[in-house]
Amino acid sequence: MLWAAMPLPCANDSPSPPPDELLGLATWALQFTPRVALVDEAVVMELEGSVRLFGGKKALRDRVVGECTELGVTAVGWAPTSLAALALARAGVEDGSGQALDVMLDALPMEVLTAVRPHRATLARLGCTTLGDVRKLPRGGSSRRFGAELLAAIDTAYGSRPEVHAWHALPETFEARLELMSRVETAAPMLFGARRLLLKMCGWLSARHCGVTAFTLAWAHDFMRARDVAERGELTVRTAAPTRDIEHLCRLLAEHLAKVTLQAPVGELELTAVEVHPLAIPSGSLLPDEGRTSESLGLVLERIAARLGPEAVLRPVLQEDHRLEWTAHWQPAPQPRPRQSARLPELPQPTWLLPEPLRLAVRHNRPIYQGPLQLLTGPHRIEGGWWHRVADEHGTRTLNVQRDYWVALSGHAGVLWIFQQRLAGEQTAWYLHGVFA
Repeated sequence: MLWAAMPLPCANDSPSPPPDELLGLATWALQFTPRVALVDEAVVMELEGSVRLFGGKKALRDRVVGECTELGVTAVGWAPTSLAALALARAGVEDGSGQALDVMLDALPMEVLTAVRPHRATLARLGCTTLGDVRKLPRGGSSRRFGAELLAAIDTAYGSRPEVHAWHALPETFEARLELMSRVETAAPMLFGARRLLLKMCGWLSARHCGVTAFTLAWAHDFMRARDVAERGELTVRTAAPTRDIEHLCRLLAEHLAKVTLQAPVGELELTAVEVHPLAIPSGSLLPDEGRTSESLGLVLERIAARLGPEAVLRPVLQEDHRLEWTAHWQPAPQPRPRQSARLPELPQPTWLLPEPLRLAVRHNRPIYQGPLQLLTGPHRIEGGWWHRVADEHGTRTLNVQRDYWVALSGHAGVLWIFQQRLAGEQTAWYLHGVFA
C-alpha cells in the first residue's frame, strides 16, 4: 500500500484547522483516488492503485506535493499505512521507504500518534520518548493502564491491524470559501487567494471528469464599510469551452480582476462553479490522432522506427491468398507500402488465429473440443498453395492445402473456426484454426 498524509497547520488558539479548509483539501484529493479520508487535522489518501495512472510513483508524488503546497499544506508523509504516513508528516519526515516500517516508526517521537498524546506525561515518567519505547511496553499492562485505543492505534500504524476509514464523498456541487490572511483594498491581490480556491475547484472537476464554462468569485466587504456599500461583490467568468486548466483559469480571472474596483476592504472570498459540463480527455495513446494533431501517423512511425530500429515497427500487408496463414504478412513500417488489391473474403473470419492448427479428437464422426461441437455454417472450401515451396531442415516442401472450413459452436469455448482436411492420400481429420471474439 502507498498512503499519503497531508496535515494542515492549526492556529495557535485552535486544536484543529478550519473545517472548510480540511474539506476543501479532501475534495481536491479526490482527483487522485476515491479513497480519501479525514484523520484529525490531516487528509489521508490511499494511492497504490493510482500510481500507474499518473505516470509512476515519482510523477504522482511530485504532482501531489507541488499542488498541495499551494493549498496550505506544509508537510506530506508517505508510508504503507495512513497513520504511519501521518506520523511521518508530523515528524517532518517525508518518506522512509528505504527502511522497514517498524524501524522507521520506532525512531519517531511518541507524540506523532494522536492516541499517545493524552498519556504523554505518564509515558515519559516510564522512560518512553519514542514510539519504539511505547511499543516495547507489556501489552497487558498498557491496555489496562492506557486503554485499548492506544494499542489499536499502534497496531494500525505498524500494519498489524486493518485500517478502517469513512471515505470522503465527492460533493455534487462546488462551493468553497477562504478567509484572507489580511484585508486587501485592491482587486489584484485577491488573485493569490482565488488561485487556491481555483485549485480546489480543478481537483473537484477532475474527480468528476468535467470542465467548467462559468464560475463566480464573490468577496465579502469589511464590516467597517461605508453605509452605501453592499455587503459583498462578485463577478462571473465564462469560458468558450469546458476546461479545468488552472493556469488558463487564473489568467482569465486576472484579466477580469484588473477591471474591478473594490468599494471597501475585502477579507473573505467565495468561489462557486456555476456551469459544469463533461470534458472529453485527450487520448493518451502512443500514436497520435490525426484529427487533433498536424503530424500524420506515417511520420510518427518513421520517427519511432528510426529510434528503435526498422524491425521494431511493423505493419500488416494483405496478400492475394485465401489461405488464412498467408492472407497477411508483416513488413517494416518505413518500407513503401505496396499497392493492395487483395480483399478479405466476405465470409466470417476469426478474431484470433492459432499459430498452428490444433488437431481435434473425433467421436461418432463429430469433432470434439471441450465437448461436442455444433456445426453452424459451412463448408467453405479453400484450396491452393501448390506453388508455395519452403525449405527447412527436412528439405523442400510444398504448402498446399485443401480444407473445408466451418463455423462451429462449443458450449465452453464459444464460436470456433475449424476445418476438415481434404487432401488426397491423407487421412481425413478435423483441426481448430481460430477463435471468434
